[in-house]
Amino acid sequence: MSHPLFEKHRATLDAALAAISTRAYWSPFNEMPSPKVYGESAADDGKRAFESHLGKRFEMDQPGQTGWHGGEHSPYGIALEVQYPVCSPQALIDAGQKAMESWRDIGADGRTGVCMEMLTRLNQHSFELAHAVMMSTGQGWMMAFQAGGPHAQDRGLESVAYAWREQSFIPETAHWEKPQGKNPPLVMKKHFQIVGRGVGVVIGCGTFPTWNTYPGLFAALATGNAVIVKPHSNAILPAAISVRLLRSVLKESGLDPNLVSLCVAAERDTTRALVTHAAVRSIDFTGGNAFGQWLLDHCRQAQVYAELAGVNNIVIDSTDAYKAMMRNLAFTLSLYSGQMCTTSQAIFVPAGGIQTDEGPKSFDEVCTDLAKAIEGFLSKPEVAHAVLGAMQSMDTVKRVEEANNGAYGRVVLKSNSLQNPEFPKADVRTPVLIACDASEESAYMEERFGPISFVVKTANTAASIALSERVTSTHGALTAGVYSTDAKVIDAMTAATWRSKVALSINLTGGVFVNQSAAFSDFHGTGGNPAANASYADTAFVANRFRVVQRRYHA
Repeated sequence: MSHPLFEKHRATLDAALAAISTRAYWSPFNEMPSPKVYGESAADDGKRAFESHLGKRFEMDQPGQTGWHGGEHSPYGIALEVQYPVCSPQALIDAGQKAMESWRDIGADGRTGVCMEMLTRLNQHSFELAHAVMMSTGQGWMMAFQAGGPHAQDRGLESVAYAWREQSFIPETAHWEKPQGKNPPLVMKKHFQIVGRGVGVVIGCGTFPTWNTYPGLFAALATGNAVIVKPHSNAILPAAISVRLLRSVLKESGLDPNLVSLCVAAERDTTRALVTHAAVRSIDFTGGNAFGQWLLDHCRQAQVYAELAGVNNIVIDSTDAYKAMMRNLAFTLSLYSGQMCTTSQAIFVPAGGIQTDEGPKSFDEVCTDLAKAIEGFLSKPEVAHAVLGAMQSMDTVKRVEEANNGAYGRVVLKSNSLQNPEFPKADVRTPVLIACDASEESAYMEERFGPISFVVKTANTAASIALSERVTSTHGALTAGVYSTDAKVIDAMTAATWRSKVALSINLTGGVFVNQSAAFSDFHGTGGNPAANASYADTAFVANRFRVVQRRYHA
């Protein structure tokens, strides 16, 4: 008989399995913060729940606690002042290993059911999580609710569905009988036990502390592993809320809550000691190249799933919807002030200009019109603040100021500071747009994280496509785009993305944008270029997190 939580969520699991098979639109978690969906009091309850954490100690009841640590700075300028338990990594690892025994014994269906109950519980706390994400990352409210709540939960469920599918292929027992001619057959009874690889560590990022954390967290959990979540030092609260909720579901299910724990590291050496521990067998990381490469070089005992920096790019050849193309690009470059791993940075335009439904447009006209489209899109303060959010890091602010001062090329559109009336201490910046020549590779051919984009002058469209392929192959990219009315150009760009292994968006002019990724349909990253060695989510993302240990005997 299967686990009761598996049966409770079986219909949702079946729908998720169908979705990853067809790649059609589906989501069990509503992305709109509607009282009709989440309840009339959900918004107020969530805000109060968030505010109840401020200025207090966040109790977790974890093993090996040695003290308290906090220090998060809100990009919106509000005082967070939450203190979190600091626990010995060795104690968390030991407790996690012990908890894996009962987690193994409930089987793949039990793990799947419990994980789905966890995601359902997280969804019920979406408003609380949204405020925590917004105030720790600088995301606008709607993005914080959607990306921090339902969309992150979608990505977690996607991992669970893949994990269940791969584990379901393994039978628990087998009757093996080999004929021996005139002699009696050889008969064996075989048992196949799925076991986790070992303790998993999930290292959170400062911009998307749930969306980039839940895939690895639930992939590791669902395949039988304990998980230690090591949050970014400035986005601890969303991780802490998530971990405490998961621990409560485990406890309610009669399981050891130490299967999931939070590791708040006051010192960098603590993190390094944790991830290099022999018992840690998987690491999920989203962040900069320096630490990401360190993990790949030094954590040889573990499988490292890393999403690193890249140079996302777009090739513009021609368009039959010039204004709509410009509106789409303006939104793309403005969303969350470009602080997304999928935001386009380099836009390749031929020196001779492009053909459009409004007639030919020169390179300089494309630059000017894109600048005007960004200014027009952000002209209403309420729109600007909802879309831009606030600057997450002073390092990003510094890059924007350098770009404004001409450090990377000719400034077509300067970044401006905006005053948010609701959060007067928030640091809000509009995008900066720079024009440069393809030969000026030092300017655009490395990630300039934040609202910084380049319009790069190329010899022609063929040169643009070749440059896109080279940038992606050598520096990595999570997204690429092309605008063209010529099928041969689209085919050439498609072939280039196959070789460089990056997802391609073609002629986006409506309500879908290159930097958005839909769970159950879009693969986030391919794992085939330097920007990421894994994808959210595919078979490879889950299948190497568990092992099958068999036993056999004569029947």
